Amino acid sequence: MKKNKTSLSILSILIFSFILINCSGNNQKRDRSEDANGEKVTVIHSLGTAEVNSNPQRVVVLDFSALENLDYLGIKPVAVPKTGLPDHLIKYNDPSIVDVGSITEVNLEKINEAQPDLIIMGQRLLEFYDQLSFIAPVLYPAPVDAGNFVEAFEENLDDLALLFDKKEEIDAAKAEIRSKIEETKRITTGSNEKALILLYNRGRFSAYGSGSRFGIVHDVLGVSEATEGLSAHRHGNPVSSEFIQKVNPDIIFIIDRSRVVDNTVTNKTEIENPLIKETKAAKNDKIYYLNPEIWYLAGGGITSVHEMINEVTNALNK
Repeated sequence: MKKNKTSLSILSILIFSFILINCSGNNQKRDRSEDANGEKVTVIHSLGTAEVNSNPQRVVVLDFSALENLDYLGIKPVAVPKTGLPDHLIKYNDPSIVDVGSITEVNLEKINEAQPDLIIMGQRLLEFYDQLSFIAPVLYPAPVDAGNFVEAFEENLDDLALLFDKKEEIDAAKAEIRSKIEETKRITTGSNEKALILLYNRGRFSAYGSGSRFGIVHDVLGVSEATEGLSAHRHGNPVSSEFIQKVNPDIIFIIDRSRVVDNTVTNKTEIENPLIKETKAAKNDKIYYLNPEIWYLAGGGITSVHEMINEVTNALNK
């Protein structure tokens, strides 16, 4: 009987120790440690854990926002999706960099052949996470379209600062973005104009508001919404021209998805139809066409965030 009690006590201690270790790990978002192979970096993200050697040399980047951030840090990836590569990242259409498909569908065989130390994926590739994890450690950046834009944006930058030992550079990038945000908010604070964000795709409109993938306009920069209560669904709220006319926004921001997905020329005559022309935005020449490569294809990297703030600020200053 005494032996059994001793065994139970030892078992209890082991279980308790296991729980403590795991609880500690789950609360540790970022960590550095040393082992026989050098310094290890561990980043816990919403899909799992990325554990790699510090300053990974062979990085596959499957998200344009993440590619913007690595570009800012001067880190050249070994592979990227080249289909639909935005103009501001066209230098990565480089023969020395492996083409692994698109940001929605990747070539796993080519990624494996690139022998990555780290894979950075994007929200559009969620279904590939398990398969990518068999190839190399995967980092899934926090989505920046759920009403916590700045927090998620900075969290993603902090992960890169840890992985590549670039804290000074990342701190400077964050400070510059925050300063630009404050400048724009000083403009919106004194404005009564209300805006409606519209995604245009093949003759149809979807509206976006606070908390959405384009919510930076309202949630971060402080532009008032022309209509409240829109769903934050990633694909937006399908709306008619009659709806837009009734809402009657002071400002309309247009993101033309067809231009970047179907490679079509923006048809302003079709977009600014007779009903849209009856809005205050149209009458006061305040319909603005945002860069869809920035807003739709990227949207969460250093370059795109700068440009998004610039475009909204320029619209408000007119």
